[in-house]
Amino acid sequence: MQADPAFYGPLQYSPGWVWAGAGLLVLVALWYAVVLAATRRPREVESDRRPAGLTDVAALKEAYLQRISDVERDAASGIRNARDAHQEISLLLRSFVRDVTGVDAPRMTHADLARHPLPAAAAVVGELYPAAFGPGPLPAVAVSAASARKAVQEWT
Repeated sequence: MQADPAFYGPLQYSPGWVWAGAGLLVLVALWYAVVLAATRRPREVESDRRPAGLTDVAALKEAYLQRISDVERDAASGIRNARDAHQEISLLLRSFVRDVTGVDAPRMTHADLARHPLPAAAAVVGELYPAAFGPGPLPAVAVSAASARKAVQEWT
């Protein structure tokens, strides 16, 4: 029995409140972990970078020159329309740059290519942009193919 009827002892918290508080702390910690993981810069993997000396540039030139000629031939025979041919030639040139240098040129814009030390590729891609994406009249596929071929042949 209580000695003083006017005195009430402290009320006890429900165990549910303790678990709710602990759960809230865990959620806040998880939120911080997700935010830090999502905004962290990815590590550069050394295996993605090719040593320059191990690339057979002559074989790559020959392969890409053949592929550019194939696109030109398909456009001349009507298998491929002119806009698609220009886009494919641009992609082939960008892929050649990627295979030779390791720079991810197919994912770069023309402005990115111009800022990067790839002036020959940037100049030809700049010539191909209006033909690939512009609303105006399309230049001949043979002219664009010749520009791409020249850039590939003169690559050092």
